[in-house]
Amino acid sequence: MYLTLLNGTGYVFDVDDYMELRIKHRIVGALVGTANSKGWSSSEAALPVELTKCETQLLIDEGLAILVSKAASLMKSPTPEILQEYQEDFAARLKAQADSLKAEKLRETERHVEKILSGKRNKLLKQGKSDEAAALTSQSVIQEVANNFEFDHQNALVELPCPHLAKHTAQLWTEPICDRDSLKYRVFRDLWGRGKFVTCGDAFGADFLIYPGDPMLYHASHIVIIQSTPAIRPLELISKVRLSVIVNKSCVFAYEAADGKTIVYQTVAWCNPSK
Repeated sequence: MYLTLLNGTGYVFDVDDYMELRIKHRIVGALVGTANSKGWSSSEAALPVELTKCETQLLIDEGLAILVSKAASLMKSPTPEILQEYQEDFAARLKAQADSLKAEKLRETERHVEKILSGKRNKLLKQGKSDEAAALTSQSVIQEVANNFEFDHQNALVELPCPHLAKHTAQLWTEPICDRDSLKYRVFRDLWGRGKFVTCGDAFGADFLIYPGDPMLYHASHIVIIQSTPAIRPLELISKVRLSVIVNKSCVFAYEAADGKTIVYQTVAWCNPSK
């Protein structure tokens, strides 16, 4: 699959690609798009998905994705032919919405046609139009609804296209997104290789969060804090561990062993002496 380079990292614009990343490869990212007219909301976010630099680099290194830059193609002005094609496609989408809404309106009318027919007949009788009331039929009521149907474009649901337009070019991006030799990336790749769901831990003052399953279904079980050395100041140790206790997670410190290659994980638990 292809990742689009934006803001120095990879973005996913296709929903099928994102579901494959999440279900098969345990890559979560963060939904940063908006799907409503009220602006962005964390509870109603949509595509695209922004991947962390570690996630992007991992997918490239594992051969699961290719990173491309589409800036040159997508930033240039469209030709008149491309613009007309887009406008025709946009008009077709609006027409499809109008047809769908009209069909639903007619189905709803058919379900309640007897009540509507009775109401219209009573109204005509009160106006002294008995002949018109007698001539009124269910079919004429449905036909009247169809003839009077109007679709206001101001109320249209405008689709936000997820993948980019089919007719564009991209350049393969070969430069690394993050330092492959950095301890943070090595820890992320090691934890991911152990079958874990690993996400950014900034919200909890950590480097990573570890989940026992998909974050949509599970809470994080561990916070991971990366240390450049095994030594840590007592106050910093207390603050980090107490934070993990408050959020009901285990605190894991990750650092390099003396050989400079092996990653050591040390879990610290808060012990209450009164119990």
